[in-house]
Amino acid sequence: MTNTKLLAEDTCPLVYQCRLPLSTSTVNHLADLLRRHLKAIRSRWRILPPGKIAVIVLAVLRHDQRLADMAGGNDVSESTVRRWRDELIGLLAAQAPRLDRALKKVAKQGGELVLIDGTLIRTRRRTGKADRRNYSGKHRSHGLHLLALTDENGRLIWISAARPGRTHNNTAARHDHILAHLRAAGLGALADLGFRGLDNNFHDPVIVTGYAATRTHKLTPGQKEANRVLAVGRAPVEHGFAHLKNWRILTKLRADPVHATQLLRALLVLTNLEVNR
Repeated sequence: MTNTKLLAEDTCPLVYQCRLPLSTSTVNHLADLLRRHLKAIRSRWRILPPGKIAVIVLAVLRHDQRLADMAGGNDVSESTVRRWRDELIGLLAAQAPRLDRALKKVAKQGGELVLIDGTLIRTRRRTGKADRRNYSGKHRSHGLHLLALTDENGRLIWISAARPGRTHNNTAARHDHILAHLRAAGLGALADLGFRGLDNNFHDPVIVTGYAATRTHKLTPGQKEANRVLAVGRAPVEHGFAHLKNWRILTKLRADPVHATQLLRALLVLTNLEVNR
């Protein structure tokens, strides 16, 4: 026998335990969602119970565990874990709120404004010309661009579709008709300088941005103070992004960008389950 065959016979799969920092209510929500789905499609059998499947999928999303590792630790195939992941992501994404309904809910609860910002979800660099549009010159990295809205406390209420990394904030906002939806709901929005020019109504602006200095125009003390107040007011939106990016599968997304929108909306639902419990 060769040394390679001897080593292959001596090795055995090792399994370790890892803490999943999520609430029991989140696991139960996911398990109940799967049970209802199985009942709806009249499929009562899975190789593992819904609660166990929910934990496996949450481990993949929270810790970015490799599918092959989770499969080997639970005596199932890698394709089975992938199918469970995609199935539950689809069920969760279907629960994500639409933009108009999310804004109406904020207004109904007495809110007067929301916070808007864009961010980049980094992805692995892919070969070919098709991936060039995913390169963000601002971040000097390949990724996918998304917009998010939060309430005044930084709780995520809506996430846009994932777009190429080179997409500008204003381009994405115009594509989603955010200005029109805000006016329809009677809400205002605080934004950074990346959204300058989106709302050109100087008499009754809906989206408020700061003042930008130029080479020929320096900011006055009043304008600097206004920028400081605006920065304090829109700081909670960064907390919303931080909660979203706690899902380590977003650290460097390996999934196909075509399916990224569904993943992000599923993570929005899970984030709100954790933050709002």
